[in-house]
Amino acid sequence: MGVHVPVLRDETLAALAVRPDGVYLDGTFGRGGHAGEILARLGPSGRLLVMDKDPEAIRVAAEWAARDPRVEVRHDSFATLADWDATAEGLDGVLLDLGVSSPQIDQAERGFSFQNDGPLDMRMDPTRGESAAEWIARASEREIADVLFTLGEEKQSRRIARAIVAARQVEPIQRTAQLAAIVAKALGGGGWMAKHPATRTFQALRIAVNRELQDIEAGLEGAASRLKAGGRLAVISFHSLEDRIVKRFMRGDAEKVPVRRGLPPAPGESQLRFRVIGKSVSASDAELAANPRSRSAVLRVAERVR
Repeated sequence: MGVHVPVLRDETLAALAVRPDGVYLDGTFGRGGHAGEILARLGPSGRLLVMDKDPEAIRVAAEWAARDPRVEVRHDSFATLADWDATAEGLDGVLLDLGVSSPQIDQAERGFSFQNDGPLDMRMDPTRGESAAEWIARASEREIADVLFTLGEEKQSRRIARAIVAARQVEPIQRTAQLAAIVAKALGGGGWMAKHPATRTFQALRIAVNRELQDIEAGLEGAASRLKAGGRLAVISFHSLEDRIVKRFMRGDAEKVPVRRGLPPAPGESQLRFRVIGKSVSASDAELAANPRSRSAVLRVAERVR
């Protein structure tokens, strides 16, 4: 099993500005890389709330909770964080480390990677919803092309969609290596390509199967509703689609015209919800050398205001 190395660990902890008596939520527990650092900074009255879709991650988190009464666990997407009673009294910080974790990628049976053959699953929670294989089996050629283009930014989406539909008429597409080979053949699979030709296809299917972009939008709104004034929202993104949503959310709120002190809002004016903290942060050269998977990570931070 792969070891999850938390990206931008020091930068993220500095951004959250953890208070010993605060209440913090890690919406993407993974294997606890960031959560452990938060917990180490909390005092006896502090609390750490953790969420994850992945049952394996929740199993690890539950072991933490059994040892430490400051930890509380919920098996669900961070999209539902505002529905969790434990968040009702307000949060001092929210961390979202988006995308797929190293253990998920490294376990061939999870179906996230084309590097090692495994079942074409891709669900972050394999106990719920539709697998990638099931989706591919029922989706129309147009639906497949649209998903690859919009979620994978794949310019050859139509060609790949045609190849997938043709291949599934011969036999069901149920393995990662099977799908990767279909895509590589459709695109020529030349050795000159900087990335594996199936990279964007796998990204698109993973995002679609897990409804990742919808979860991000709901989770950001949930964080806004639960963060206390002065509470920090820290989000780590790994590709442009995620980062675009986060950037637009944070900047959109921060750039709204604030209500004038002591006066009701004028037409078109609204309360300021966040102020952006600093510029986006990427991995240092030292981190890139130690953990190549951090190369596309971008950290953005905003603070909740009244």
